[in-house]
Amino acid sequence: MDKDYREYEANSGEIEMLVERTKLGDKEAFASIIRNYEKPMYIYCYHMLKNKEEAEDARQEIFIRVYEQIHKYRPNMSFSAWLYKIAYNYSLNQIRGKKRWFRFIDRYKYDQPETSTQQIDSQTTLKDFLNLLTIEERHILVLRAIHQYHFDEISEMLNMKPATVRKKYERLRKKLQTKEVNEGGRVNASITKSI
Repeated sequence: MDKDYREYEANSGEIEMLVERTKLGDKEAFASIIRNYEKPMYIYCYHMLKNKEEAEDARQEIFIRVYEQIHKYRPNMSFSAWLYKIAYNYSLNQIRGKKRWFRFIDRYKYDQPETSTQQIDSQTTLKDFLNLLTIEERHILVLRAIHQYHFDEISEMLNMKPATVRKKYERLRKKLQTKEVNEGGRVNASITKSI
């Protein structure tokens, strides 16, 4: 797992202890949980909603929901997976409610300089390219390519077998690669190489 995204996560034993203390009403313990996850949660929400203000609002709402539902958490899955599952469901509702599609254009840098007309065309192509994916595929892509979670962890979040997640990930990669071949663009290649 990439340290840049996971350095904020304390060891699982410490998190489990904080969860138990929170269940008993210890608000300082919950504040510690927030401190551990606030930055990765913001990054996740930003990638899902593609808007800074909405990501801030989503992060706050997600932590409110976590606090309200923490009594439902069971350690048969990691707290991190449970948290991202809540974040996914919240983000999915936001996307559905506003009929928005999230984009990763800022995440990908082009290998070669282009003129501004080519960049506009490339961004349009990238938007069209990512619109091929279902919301579930986008969720898997964010968790795998951006946050670099392992398939086992993603499977916990989605209540799927790791092999199913791996297969879905390979299918979405093939879907994007097929689009790349059909479009014949090198900008498209920058996406498929990075995932």
